[in-house]
Amino acid sequence: MSTDTATQRAVGSIVQARGRDWVVLPSDLPNILKLRPLSGGEEEISAIHLGLEGSGVSDSVFPDPKPAESGDYVAGKLLRDAARLSLRSGAGPFRSLGRLSVRPRPYQFVPMIMAFRLDAARMLIADDVGIGKTIEAGLIASELLARGDARRLCVLCPPHLCDQWQQELQDKFHIHAEVVRTSTIARLERSIPRVGLSVYEYYRHLIVSIDFAKSDRRKTQLLQHCPDLIIVDEVHAAADPGYQQAKDQQQRHELLKQIATDGARHLLMLSATPHSGIEESFKSILALIQPEFRAFDLQNPTENQRAVLAKHIVQRRRGDIDEKWLGGPGESRPFPKRVPPFESNYKMSELYGQLFSDVLAFTRQTVTASGLSPTRQRARYWAALSLLRCLMSSPAAAQQAFQNREDALKSATPNTEELDDDLLSRESLDPLTEGGVIDTVPDAATELSKGDMSQGDRAKLRQFLQRAEDIATSGKDPKIEKAADIVLDWLKKGHHPIVFCRFIATARYVAEQLERRIKEKYPTFRAVAVSGETGGDEEREAAVNDLAESERRVLVATDCLSEGINL
Repeated sequence: MSTDTATQRAVGSIVQARGRDWVVLPSDLPNILKLRPLSGGEEEISAIHLGLEGSGVSDSVFPDPKPAESGDYVAGKLLRDAARLSLRSGAGPFRSLGRLSVRPRPYQFVPMIMAFRLDAARMLIADDVGIGKTIEAGLIASELLARGDARRLCVLCPPHLCDQWQQELQDKFHIHAEVVRTSTIARLERSIPRVGLSVYEYYRHLIVSIDFAKSDRRKTQLLQHCPDLIIVDEVHAAADPGYQQAKDQQQRHELLKQIATDGARHLLMLSATPHSGIEESFKSILALIQPEFRAFDLQNPTENQRAVLAKHIVQRRRGDIDEKWLGGPGESRPFPKRVPPFESNYKMSELYGQLFSDVLAFTRQTVTASGLSPTRQRARYWAALSLLRCLMSSPAAAQQAFQNREDALKSATPNTEELDDDLLSRESLDPLTEGGVIDTVPDAATELSKGDMSQGDRAKLRQFLQRAEDIATSGKDPKIEKAADIVLDWLKKGHHPIVFCRFIATARYVAEQLERRIKEKYPTFRAVAVSGETGGDEEREAAVNDLAESERRVLVATDCLSEGINL
């Protein structure tokens, strides 16, 4: 536990001054003793200048209880409740609990207890989705700040999670943090009162988009004034990928690697999926905790290695929590029962099946054409996958894909043999790209071969576009009919389904078709599509909340709602 350097009194100890008992709080200023009254609240926090009043500060002494003064049961219960409430804001073992606006479940204290058994809280919290990693990390951070073991906090997270982190820290832990990303940096810099101060130096608590900070020209300032407490959300996206093409991920990992070089810095890493199946990538995450962890044989660790790793890693599945922590009588179980995944087959219509066969034959022909260099063949392969992926998603996605290709061909110029790595990387739809939309028609690959198509190929693409339009407007789509039957069955059982789609065009199409088909039976039914077109997190959350007012509803979403908004 840290101490006040001027008096050597432990932070959290109780002292007497000015005729009252006080709890010692962390102080950043020399010769200043920061105190909160034992019987008061946060608004009564005071400071004592030791040069003026230091002689009037002494240890608090309380008289022993006298059995003869004991009261009745009601008075005893009142005293117990008062003691419990006062300890939450007093000098109990966890000093931050009195300022929380959330009631943690018992299992959420486990990472916190583990963290305070370490010299520096360096942990990987890999609990399952929905268990509460944000609350677990917030508990540790709040306690470290309340004890004075950490002075400043920085959360590194994907850009689309910045606002959620800011709200969670403020609402649940009363930690006010500023968001640093492309859209806020100018405003934050203008608010600094003195020229020459960095954003990372001036603001005490920060939430930083990891993609904003990872570039070589920006990370220097962060590293120079890096806080002593770092939380990294979705750390699996910052693992060492092990190959050169993943430039963004390598930059993220390099940033974390440099932050982790200070062994005294507290480092909390969060991920529900820390292991991608590539052991070296997982080891690169463990090495951020302690560099020697990278040399461990994770397939056959020694008992000593297993014991050391267990001090720094906590991972529970929903089943573990449900069975071991929530089994008491009357205890509510927060996790819904998982329905086993299933597949439902449908038979393609004659028009749709013939279009698919023709497009498949066309793409095979373009990929296997003679005289292509390996580079051009690779480009055509990506273009073929792009078209087929859109075609099998929905008629609307196919229509948009063909339309995008038609528009691109109108301004096409002969391509060089060099492929644009940026275009290829866009095909992966990386959800952590700063400011990027994480759900769209993957037309990037179609751009790669737009300049080397014959007039005959272009005519076929125009025919495919017209046929896709005819299918989309005909209303005869067995896939959406099957989906409507499944959704209707869920609605009858009282559920509120969420339908996830890969492409924006498909999401719009599904929402329109479901509303048209199901409204015939339920006039008040609503289906709303929320995608990257909807806007930022606030607009998407508003759309979801507005839909929740409807009794019978279906939310159709793309990957933009897979993270960042609690559904």
